[in-house]
Amino acid sequence: MSSIQDETYITIGKNVRKLRLAHNISQEKLSEILNTNSKFIGHVERFERYISLKKLIELAQYFNVPVKSFFE
Repeated sequence: MSSIQDETYITIGKNVRKLRLAHNISQEKLSEILNTNSKFIGHVERFERYISLKKLIELAQYFNVPVKSFFE
């Protein structure tokens, strides 16, 4: 994977974590909300797995933020 891809997924993971903590939601609960494996959000936050655009859209809807906020 190229460095720009790595940097993008790192940014996404950090922003998922920031939003999750700001809303006081556990990784397991957020994984449940997204109907994914219970450890999925932890993997995304640690840059071990890549989140799909579909799941990013679901997160944006849940947190009521624009999708682009995950990339900033």
